[in-house]
Amino acid sequence: MSPSSETTVVLRAALHARPAGAVVRAAAGFTAKIEIRYGERSAAATSALRLMSLGADAGSTVTVHAEGDDAEAAAAAVAEALASAT
Repeated sequence: MSPSSETTVVLRAALHARPAGAVVRAAAGFTAKIEIRYGERSAAATSALRLMSLGADAGSTVTVHAEGDDAEAAAAAVAEALASAT
């Protein structure tokens, strides 16, 4: 079983193009499979379009889930990108 990591983030801004792009850039440096979950929906952190389709607004709580050798670092980097997005 590969390592996994999960963290929760409250969004400061809606998950629109700029924050979604920041997430994709943050996820690009990792080999772990990274997923963002909002309610019953989920999207790969490598697709800005799919991230935007989650419909997460400012103040929404999302979960970052990563699985793979660098899962902990990947989840932390993506969570930081989400938390600091404006």
